Amino acid sequence: MQIGNLKPADGARTKKVRVGRGIGSGIGKTSGRGQKGQNARSGGGVKAGFEGGNIPLIRKIPIRGFNNYNFKKRYSCINVGDLEVLEPNTVVDIEFLYENRFIGRIEEYGLKVLGDGELTKPLTIKANKVTKSAREKIEKAGGKIEEL
Repeated sequence: MQIGNLKPADGARTKKVRVGRGIGSGIGKTSGRGQKGQNARSGGGVKAGFEGGNIPLIRKIPIRGFNNYNFKKRYSCINVGDLEVLEPNTVVDIEFLYENRFIGRIEEYGLKVLGDGELTKPLTIKANKVTKSAREKIEKAGGKIEEL
């Protein structure tokens, strides 16, 4: 086997159906669209949820309730187990974690340290929030926490 003669498995790729190529093809003339009408025209058909001019169901149902999703406090989170790869006595803050790709983005409420995993090295951690289990593990390893 060489890279030049690799090909997909049989049946994995089907040929594109060419419609409107004569009566003998079986899908010529109207090209599988039936006779005349809205759906036979180019650009024809109705949008999803259209009910023939009636008020759609989604507009009949009243709006109820309230959602606090937009007011949720979002933190950039990291587990203490993820910090095990760092050198001892490293100062860890949100910018350091972002530059070294430990976190994907800097959230507006800052950094939250979670307690999953084990930590054996002393680190200085600057965070906005630290869970109880994370605090215990960091202090047990000889590290310090600076809450912002």
